[in-house]
Amino acid sequence: MALKDNIDRNKIPVHVAVIMDGNGRWAKQKGKERVVGHQHGVKAVREVTEAAAELGVKYLTLFAFSTENWQRPTDEVNALMSLLVTTLNAEISTLMENNIKLQTIGDLTIMPGQVRKKLMKTIDQTAANNGMTLILALSYSARWEITNAAREIARNVLDGKLDVDRIDKNLFSEYLQTKNIPDPDILVRTSGEYRISNFLLWQIAYTELYFTKKLWPDIRKQDLYEAIIDYQRRERRFGRINEQSRMNVDR
Repeated sequence: MALKDNIDRNKIPVHVAVIMDGNGRWAKQKGKERVVGHQHGVKAVREVTEAAAELGVKYLTLFAFSTENWQRPTDEVNALMSLLVTTLNAEISTLMENNIKLQTIGDLTIMPGQVRKKLMKTIDQTAANNGMTLILALSYSARWEITNAAREIARNVLDGKLDVDRIDKNLFSEYLQTKNIPDPDILVRTSGEYRISNFLLWQIAYTELYFTKKLWPDIRKQDLYEAIIDYQRRERRFGRINEQSRMNVDR
């Protein structure tokens, strides 16, 4: 039996988030420049995106570039930006064929003009697609997102547009970049690192975490299948006890 056949199609996670880590180490192991690892990581993006769409995942969020990544050497950042444009050009047909809609979260205002223009064009081209939504986190960090949300809420209170007593977790979520996106059911991190790295900190309060030692360029469809099978073996309680969780599922 193929690994994919072990997946319960009635328990597919709605939203899968991925921290794509290990491109640099992959390249170093092979005696190559870091950018070569990023280039080979594109195949992993394609494999995971196609696998998620085939399984019926509704949202796939990939942590592609953090606000902290701007501190990397200029040559590497420039290469990453160029690779992003090249990849979007090359993969638009794949997005259309798989009925995938592209969205982004993050501070696009500081992205290079050419990159921002290409992103907006691809988002427009895929806007009518109603299959899976692929969300690229670019120039993103959770602390940046939460700080921006708090600032906007404070501004609306001061301007008399918002009553302070209305502020609760649901309203706060409406000010986040992910306001129309459900929280991730599972967060996958590659490369054997066991940290969240400032990614979706508000949204992953009850998300299941899955770690693999594989470096991102080596990730293939089978690896996503393994993560989802592991996810399906877990019991998500959201603060309840086991018996309460089972009762909620039975309903």
